[in-house]
Amino acid sequence: MLIRNETAADIPAISHVVTEALLLLPQSTGTEARIVERLRADRALALSLVAEEEGQVIGHLAASAARIGPQEGWGLIGPLAVLPSRHRQGIGSALMAEALNRLRATSRGAALVGNPAYYGRFGFRAFPGFGVAGCPPEVVLALPFDGIAPHGELIHHPAFGLEQQS
Repeated sequence: MLIRNETAADIPAISHVVTEALLLLPQSTGTEARIVERLRADRALALSLVAEEEGQVIGHLAASAARIGPQEGWGLIGPLAVLPSRHRQGIGSALMAEALNRLRATSRGAALVGNPAYYGRFGFRAFPGFGVAGCPPEVVLALPFDGIAPHGELIHHPAFGLEQQS
């Protein structure tokens, strides 16, 4: 398996992977691929990594700039998607490890909204006074690289509000 930056030729496969993977989640809105497309169109993707095997895109991770309260310099990870037929094979973990490695060089930390049981193994956790309006606080997670706990609302790119625009 190869983890690499996306290329233009990967874009249709990325949309397919994101849609297929996230439709399995009860909170899926069906707009997740459009979020990635809008981030790309707005040149807001700090990272767009693909997992490739035998020439096929089997996973994708997007990261974009975010702030927490007044603190700029955070990387928001999401979506992270792996083809359902390839779940539990370490693909998501490999994408996350590469993303965190790259974000450490450019960001004060990483944040996301997701399952604490899954993302906790990478060091993500909830913090008092940190959240996203309308989200349960236990699923709003951060991994500060400087050890300083985040405090405030996680402010993300407008692309993540697509579900309100549908």
